[in-house]
Amino acid sequence: MQTQLSYYDDFITQGNFGRHETFTPRYGWLKKGYDAVVRNDRVFLEKNAIEELGVGKNMVSAIKYWCSAFNLISPDLQNKSKLITTVFGDKLLDDNGWDPYLEDPASLWLLHWQLFIPPLMSISWNFAFSKCNLWSFDIKQLMMIIMNATKMHAKFASLSENTYLKDASCIIRMYTDEIEDKDDEIDTPFTELNLLNRTVDSGEVSFNTNFKQNLPPLIFAAACFDYLDNYSSGQQRTISLQRLTYDFNSPGIAFKVPETVAGFYLLNASKKLAGFTLRDDISGYQLYCEEKPKTMYWEALETYYKESNN
Repeated sequence: MQTQLSYYDDFITQGNFGRHETFTPRYGWLKKGYDAVVRNDRVFLEKNAIEELGVGKNMVSAIKYWCSAFNLISPDLQNKSKLITTVFGDKLLDDNGWDPYLEDPASLWLLHWQLFIPPLMSISWNFAFSKCNLWSFDIKQLMMIIMNATKMHAKFASLSENTYLKDASCIIRMYTDEIEDKDDEIDTPFTELNLLNRTVDSGEVSFNTNFKQNLPPLIFAAACFDYLDNYSSGQQRTISLQRLTYDFNSPGIAFKVPETVAGFYLLNASKKLAGFTLRDDISGYQLYCEEKPKTMYWEALETYYKESNN
């Protein structure tokens, strides 16, 4: 019988580890990188990229990585030496876009979600959120969980323990609400998501699995439509709430919410967006889309930002 992870094997083996140069995404970096590609599609290859972006050499690589991981830029399929901005990047970060300066926490949730859909450029994030079931953990424990999860994938056999350790460190610093040494890390906006909390006494961290006050129902619904579009076969328009909550890279896993909260978000989203329903069938709650899931994804996002910008 096919295991859950083997079902996602192709997605996983296409991904990568450790391309962030140990830097978490910092305030202003994503807009800076996006705008740079708009001006010059070879900006990250040119010698003056440091001057163009106003950061150090390693930070140039980190900005490129995070803009790519968050699906804001991608290689030009016609000429892979060039980069192009994506439809998602344009809608979000264009000067006239939904939220070019990422002032709305909903945009950070939406960016966080991009790490969980193909192409998976941040596999450690996927394994950390889906495989770490410890009540609390430190960097080395998280590193071991990520490393052990990759053992069935030959592509990653040559990776060093240090690569996994750097990824584990980056994950914890990216989402932890309180950084131990403020001189060691400029704040990253993703701490606003409050996905990780430091424990009081042990110095470890734990995932926050409670209801997320700043996660809008329409953003959660959009992630569900996107998950259905990316991880189902053919033109499937139905998926169980259980899968949306607990399957590898599902919205429930990415946003760290239980099934009851996932259902709450979807029911509230259905009050603002037509075209889908959450039904209680004999096998449990099922999400039904009347249109293609990708169409519903864009409609959910357009509806949210139109409402929030009014």
